[in-house]
Amino acid sequence: MHGSVVRSWLLELAVSAFSQDQDFTHLKGWVADSGEGRWTVQEAIDKDVPAPVITLSLLNRFRSRQDDSYQAKVLAALRNEFGGHAVKTE
Repeated sequence: MHGSVVRSWLLELAVSAFSQDQDFTHLKGWVADSGEGRWTVQEAIDKDVPAPVITLSLLNRFRSRQDDSYQAKVLAALRNEFGGHAVKTE
């Protein structure tokens, strides 16, 4: 974090999250789904408009509902740090 001239707010948030629990034993990698992503992707399909980033984001939300991975827990911790997004705990 201090070895470059480039400073990153996201790195600072990651440091904060890792300082609380490096294994994220208290977190689940689950990401909430409000339905807006599904609606947007469905509209894009219906109108033949490519929306690859939104589609991939939606698929990653679905991935978060499978067995927890360390990557999913890190993502949940970062979402909680930068936006106060709700996280599920075990």
